[in-house]
Amino acid sequence: MLLFAKSIAGFSFWILGTQAAAAHVKWFSAYDAAGQPRGLENVLCQDFELLLGVALLWIFSGCVVERMSLGELITRSLNRLTASLRLHTEAMIRAICGFFFISLWAVGGILLTPELKTTSTLAGPLQLAIAAGLLSRRTAPLSAAGIVVLFGLAVRDYGMFHLADYPIFLGLAVYLALTGLQKNLFGVQPLDVVRYATAVTLMWASVEKWAYPEWSFPLLNEHPGITFGFTNEFYMRAAGMVEFTLAFALAWTPVVRRVAAAVLLGMFVSACFEFGKLDVIGHSAIIVVLVAILSDHRPNEPDSHAAWLAPVGLCAALTATLFAYYLGHAAIFYTTIL
Repeated sequence: MLLFAKSIAGFSFWILGTQAAAAHVKWFSAYDAAGQPRGLENVLCQDFELLLGVALLWIFSGCVVERMSLGELITRSLNRLTASLRLHTEAMIRAICGFFFISLWAVGGILLTPELKTTSTLAGPLQLAIAAGLLSRRTAPLSAAGIVVLFGLAVRDYGMFHLADYPIFLGLAVYLALTGLQKNLFGVQPLDVVRYATAVTLMWASVEKWAYPEWSFPLLNEHPGITFGFTNEFYMRAAGMVEFTLAFALAWTPVVRRVAAAVLLGMFVSACFEFGKLDVIGHSAIIVVLVAILSDHRPNEPDSHAAWLAPVGLCAALTATLFAYYLGHAAIFYTTIL
């Protein structure tokens, strides 16, 4: 009976999404990035296996639907709904990124995200300069260079492991540089670069929900309605699995990634209402990237992505990300894995 209830819970999470998956806990609660994470033997529990099974079913089903007439209908509907956004993708990204960096300057004392505090006198003027450079395509590469400088300052102050949470900023920098120069990256389109960076960002962040679920418990106690009545432990496992699977889907085939972007977009926007203006500012860049992915109307790739490859790819990505996180943490902070 308990297994059935949790299966229904897993299904509900996929239908409704989770606001906690969208809220970045380091912005709202105390954390210790150097602390001992939950051992893998505790992470890879029965609930985790159940949720992974639900995830594999959904990603496989999505790939099957994409090849059916229903997939074509979804594509046509998304194309109609996002036609005007697609025509202004570059300007939209530049505008929202400009808003983001002006907001950072206005708040003051932070580098790229709310927990990356700084006393550097360089940060504020550089954030304003980045925003100014985004007014024109020609100067966007200069803004891209400024983002890389801010990222470098954050690595210097907080370490590479902490900044592994935020490869999306490097992806945005590459996007802005490439669109400004009207080039691609060895055949990879600018939007695809930031799409992959966003996928990696969210996959990495989801592991944190399994490794340090206790960071989020105070937040869940303050907002009990978002847990759907489930325990904090199960909720965080589910939130991590939802986020990881949707993030992986961003790197997959067109219909799958566009639907995943739509679900993630709904989660991030709803979290803004729940957690306020700090969440609006902090997640504005990722929200505009998700809108751009949702609006991307490029046709399907060749049939190199058979439906059965999606579950295999998800398992491979999950295994690689888990071990990269735990091995990296152990190497840097001398913690244990099991």
